[in-house]
Amino acid sequence: MRTYAGIPEENATLENSKVMLVTVPYDGTSTWGKGADKGPELFLDASENMELYDIETGTEPYLDGVYLAGEISENSTPEAMTEAVYQKTKELLNNEGKVFTLFGGEHSVSIGSIRAVGEKFENLTVLQLDAHTDLRPEFHGSTSNHACAVFEANQKHNLVQVGIRSMDVEEAQYLPEGRVFFAHEIANNDNWINDVLEKVSGNVYITIDLDAFDPSIAPSTGTPEPGGLQWYPTLELLRKVFEKCNVVAFDIVELMDSPMAKPTAFLAAKLYYKMLAYNHIYNNN
Repeated sequence: MRTYAGIPEENATLENSKVMLVTVPYDGTSTWGKGADKGPELFLDASENMELYDIETGTEPYLDGVYLAGEISENSTPEAMTEAVYQKTKELLNNEGKVFTLFGGEHSVSIGSIRAVGEKFENLTVLQLDAHTDLRPEFHGSTSNHACAVFEANQKHNLVQVGIRSMDVEEAQYLPEGRVFFAHEIANNDNWINDVLEKVSGNVYITIDLDAFDPSIAPSTGTPEPGGLQWYPTLELLRKVFEKCNVVAFDIVELMDSPMAKPTAFLAAKLYYKMLAYNHIYNNN
């Protein structure tokens, strides 16, 4: 039996786990770098090769239990994939007191999971770390395209965008007013983390496109954009969000296979585990 990060089986059952992890190896609508369908396997492999003691928090987060809840392989159409993710998320959310997590795949995989989480939790804030706004109503004939990843979330919930540095002019009309933290502004604002925290409250879904990070530390994504987030400030933001809010779900997407995939895969593995650590110390009810 394969377990997340190779943890003992007693820490990997649904009954004994506080965290549920779904993988969605989907790459049906990406338009430049292909290979995000290999992301989940790269992430799981890297996770099996990292130390399970978190120095910062002095904890071993895996002891809370992480249940590998299966792979969603539906890829006939973007809409069918979105529906499959929605149904699986909805099913898993019936397990009370557990945090839902997802690893993609391209960013379109988040549409269905955000939809399901938003139906269960009121007053939802969606915190998006991303280089791109992903606010197109539809793209290439589909509302389930990666370029539309948070359009629906923005219509229904409190969307907060961090790290943005690329968008199409048509998306400007959909920007959540006062809740977009552009990368060029972050670079010149020592107080940006507190500014973000003022906009994030209540129940929170965190969606992280790995291209939010600067390509110097996370090069293996579909569309790496210069001028991105750095490691420690991002962890500080995430830790403070877990401390302040009730993080009910999170996902990480857009890890792409490439000849240089390992550094980004390991960053993704550590990022996921750091979020488990913050969940452990702040959400361990």
